[in-house]
Amino acid sequence: MLIVKKFGGTSVADKERIFNVAKRCIEDYNKGNDVVVVLSAMGKSTDDLLAMAADINPDMPKREVDMLLATGEQTSVALMSMAMRALGVPAISLNAFQVAMHSTSTYGNAKFKRIDTDRIQHEIDNRRIVIVTGFQGINKYDDITTLGRGGSDTTAVALAAALHADACEIYTDVEGVFTADPRKVPNAKKLPEITYDEMLEMATLGAQVLHNRSVELAKKYGVQLVVRSSLTTAEGTVVKEVTKMESMVVNGIATDKNTARIAVIGLQNTPGVAFKVFNILGKKNINVDVILQSIGRDNTKDISFTVSEEQADEAMEILEENKKALTADHIECDKNVAKVSVIGAGMQTNAGVASKMFEALYNAGINIRMISTSEIRITVLVDEDCADRATKAAHDMFIED
Repeated sequence: MLIVKKFGGTSVADKERIFNVAKRCIEDYNKGNDVVVVLSAMGKSTDDLLAMAADINPDMPKREVDMLLATGEQTSVALMSMAMRALGVPAISLNAFQVAMHSTSTYGNAKFKRIDTDRIQHEIDNRRIVIVTGFQGINKYDDITTLGRGGSDTTAVALAAALHADACEIYTDVEGVFTADPRKVPNAKKLPEITYDEMLEMATLGAQVLHNRSVELAKKYGVQLVVRSSLTTAEGTVVKEVTKMESMVVNGIATDKNTARIAVIGLQNTPGVAFKVFNILGKKNINVDVILQSIGRDNTKDISFTVSEEQADEAMEILEENKKALTADHIECDKNVAKVSVIGAGMQTNAGVASKMFEALYNAGINIRMISTSEIRITVLVDEDCADRATKAAHDMFIED
């Protein structure tokens, strides 16, 4: 069988961990399996590279940032290949250009268009373990692009789909998907399985176990994922279309402090104003999440919404440039906010979930700034310094009960 294995930065942070990963991959190889390994950059090297770039040029050109950051994954895969060869197993490292992992041209947040599998298949046919750089692609100009934070997960799933792999295993520093971040909620429970839809909501709303686009790809191409620890042999969490067990009302609580609230105040209360606001942002690839429209004074309206914190300044700049065309009185940005979400497929058939969520926050003395819902998710915006308390209150209300 063909197995794709992805290991994050903490799993390959030093020599000891590199050899630990090498041995785990070789175990499957020695059982007669074909093995493709996807790696992130070692430890905190991506952060170190970004700090170096900011020191050289605070106004970092996105193309050059991608060129720089791609070296982190190339270091990981080359060292891993050397480790496997030192252990007597044939291995080869390949970057996105050598594989030909074609992407869109959006530097820093590219998406895969297609993957050429000939080179990887050739190496597999010669019984080599193939080690591929995660997080990166090449665009139509043959420039290196990166996929955004967590993009190595997406690389692994995309390769598993393109190669029709029998298994796709995502290794992290935790033992699976938990009902909440176990570092913030000590009594969080590991889930044996979770649906694609639930995992997608959790990943999108702040759970950092999987990159949200990797879950989208897995659902689209039917790639069954297993999330497990690279440091233990414990059973992980299976992410798939349908779970065997009857769904809990709420399966998880996700928290996202990487968010900002933008309010466009005093817009004309006429048709098409909301379209203008979000069309301007959409053309610049600004992703908007929670949206609230309210009626102001003198036949005006206000539109508030959330964006990621790293896109907040760019969004504000774009809106200020178009302030007159939008007929806005003024625009505000607040970065001291966080999203807390309860997620579960069981919410579709159980009434009163919203009421219990609001009760939990009321009992904890936490004020709600904005609310957004879907069939399987309720998200509230709260002050950032209340986020951890809100997460624990929601977890105690739904999971512990």
